[in-house]
Amino acid sequence: MTHVKKAVIVAAGAGTRFLPITKSVPKEMLPLLSKPLIHYNVEEITSSGIKDIVFIIARGKEAIVDYFTPAPALETFLVAKGDAANLRQIRALPKMAHFSSVYQSAPLGLGHAVGTAKDAVGDEPFAVILPDDIVDSEVPVLKQMLEVYKKHPGNILLVEKCLPEHTCRYGIIDAETVAPGVYKVKDLVEKPKSEDAPSNLGIVGRYILMPEIFDAIAATKPGKGGEIQLTDAIRIILETQPVYACEFEGTRYDTGNPEGWLKANVAWAAKGK
Repeated sequence: MTHVKKAVIVAAGAGTRFLPITKSVPKEMLPLLSKPLIHYNVEEITSSGIKDIVFIIARGKEAIVDYFTPAPALETFLVAKGDAANLRQIRALPKMAHFSSVYQSAPLGLGHAVGTAKDAVGDEPFAVILPDDIVDSEVPVLKQMLEVYKKHPGNILLVEKCLPEHTCRYGIIDAETVAPGVYKVKDLVEKPKSEDAPSNLGIVGRYILMPEIFDAIAATKPGKGGEIQLTDAIRIILETQPVYACEFEGTRYDTGNPEGWLKANVAWAAKGK
């Protein structure tokens, strides 16, 4: 079994649900208390033992990369002020991981975004993080997935039970149970009506994928809105590779919309995080 050593954070979205603020501020840089949302994604990844992170960004979202880049002028200012505490924080950011970035040329779907990471990832398994999903858990949710990967090597999807009326919001798996909270995926259906859904297990924003996914993405035809869906590429992979899904312990917040972002802030404030 090849260890997962790289993680891809897909942060190329336009953030239209947060306009007008996202006209100039990437939604991933909105604060969750005193740190931007993207910081929590990086903490989850590094706490799971992965130290090589690739950002997929769009033009105008360079602030995400800048946040994890050394800032000599700011450091000089803090030194002059004698502000040792903030100086430590600023100097620690670039050392959290090895960071690199790739531009997605146009908003052509999640599958297309992941496909742009091919050269950065190379021929090895990797994790994909959708930064809208922030999970409050004792054990980092990506680490929970990596434990499943050790026992069931292959592509791993993160899933969560959803209400029947909400299946139209998610990719839904058709699967059989292989262990408590772990499933062997037989098929995936993108955003079905409740009466057409094969289960109530919806795919949420974490994946562990084998490098063969890149060939599957290249073979995936654009779907609705001309976008290349990652779900469709995973269906191609199903023909030749095992795909598993796992549930997680923790509470997920969809910070990709104002209501979910506010709920996360209230929860973090209540716990004094």
